[in-house]
Amino acid sequence: MAKSIGVITKKRRGRPVTTGKGTLIGVRLLDDPLSTLDAWIAKQKEPGLSRPEAIRRLVERSLTVKTRSMPSERQRAALADLASKTIDSLTVKAADDEKAGRKRRLLKGPEEFQEVRVDRPKAK
Repeated sequence: MAKSIGVITKKRRGRPVTTGKGTLIGVRLLDDPLSTLDAWIAKQKEPGLSRPEAIRRLVERSLTVKTRSMPSERQRAALADLASKTIDSLTVKAADDEKAGRKRRLLKGPEEFQEVRVDRPKAK
C-alpha cells in the first residue's frame, strides 16, 4: 500500500501568539506566594493552566469584587442605639451614674484608642 501524502503546514517564524497585544508587566514572586499560586492552580478544574493565565484570572477576579463601604451616619446611629440597648440589657442593676460611665466606656472605647479610630469624627 502506498503511503498517503500528509498535509504539510508551513512553520511560521517568530514567537507564537498567546494573549494578543497588551502591556507586558514583569512580576517577581518569592517562594511563599509562588507556592500559594501553584496550589491555587492545582485546585482549578482546567488542566495545564499556566502561571501567567492564573495571575490574569486572579487579578480580574479581585478587581470585580465589590468592597464593603463604611456605614452612613444614619446606620452608625442605628448601630450605636442597638449597642446601647444591648449594653443596658446586659448590665446589672447598678447606680445610674456608674452604669452610664460603663456604657460610655464601652461605646467610645478606651481613651488610648480614641485618637486612632477612623470611623469616628475627631473630638473638638
